[in-house]
Amino acid sequence: MPTLFIDADACPVKSECYRVAKRYAIPVIVVANCTLFIPTDALISLMVTPGFGAADDWIAENAKAGDICITADIPLAARCVANGVRVINTKGHAYTEANVGEALAMRNLHEELRQSGTAPGGPSPMTPKDRSRFLATLDQTMVAVSKG
Repeated sequence: MPTLFIDADACPVKSECYRVAKRYAIPVIVVANCTLFIPTDALISLMVTPGFGAADDWIAENAKAGDICITADIPLAARCVANGVRVINTKGHAYTEANVGEALAMRNLHEELRQSGTAPGGPSPMTPKDRSRFLATLDQTMVAVSKG
């Protein structure tokens, strides 16, 4: 049975993940650097891994082929995709072997531009359209993993 892993620190779509996972009866592991509130549900558990990058490392080491990972962290997405994990970012974009390399290269370029002062800030704010796209992508992915 597949598991849904949520890289939960600053994840804006946790409640959506809980609802969709419950509909498909898929277990959820919420991974964070500190204790977070999670719903009382036998399918949902919390894994606290203190320390910089510890949550990402734990997900990358424990998610396996056929699982789903929700993360906005592109390096974590790349590690998971390499292990056969289906990865969706918080705005509903699915990472695959075909596109995660380009996403990682763009992320690194933008990071260099921000550090040099050439480019401003980070990602754009979450919109209702992003949330809707996320739900559609998560639902499609749940159907795909449920069918095997």
